[in-house]
Amino acid sequence: MQRALSKEDTLVIHEIYASIQGESTFAGLPCTFVRTTGCNLRCSWCDTTQAFYGGTRMPRTDVLAKALATGTKLVELTGGEPLLQPAVFRLMTELCDAGRTVLVETSGEADVSQVDPRVHKIMDLKAPGSGESKRNRWSNLEHIGPRDEIKFVLASREDYEWMRDAIRSRELPSRTPNLLASTVFGKLLPKQLVTWVLEDALPVRVQLQMHKYIWAPDTQGV
Repeated sequence: MQRALSKEDTLVIHEIYASIQGESTFAGLPCTFVRTTGCNLRCSWCDTTQAFYGGTRMPRTDVLAKALATGTKLVELTGGEPLLQPAVFRLMTELCDAGRTVLVETSGEADVSQVDPRVHKIMDLKAPGSGESKRNRWSNLEHIGPRDEIKFVLASREDYEWMRDAIRSRELPSRTPNLLASTVFGKLLPKQLVTWVLEDALPVRVQLQMHKYIWAPDTQGV
């Protein structure tokens, strides 16, 4: 009789594909994306709502094999919220063991304490404009180090000021030099964000969602 697979052995996957990394300090590099299904937040500006539901339940070994088969040295786990699925933690470790550079894109709400230390955590702290800023798990900062990245997505001046105050009051540059600031596509002009950052001499990397300039902004699977 075949053994039933546990939650540590399977994942619900929305898609797996190779493209280029569109954001982060790894922007522009060939990357394989493993997009999981499901998210416990509902950010007002979310651009991956298609991953909230559906997907295909796959054995973790099959997900690993498919991610490795693309041949890219860089692999990102994203969603949805990948850390909601227990098997993601073992998958990330297996990808690291296979010699891949592994990124995980996660909200500021999900617990990151059990992520393999070899993985680059890209933690998205939610500004007020997201509607989910009260969900940030500030204790996660204790598990952020120099290899990790803290990301802010901004829709307004209010969001910018919230980010500026969080960076200063929580001394984020002492945890990681990789502080990322980007705008909600079509809501806040990047040029305006640059002006504010320069005025405040804020130690952030202003970034664009590169994939939305290469392909149409609503294109999936790229």
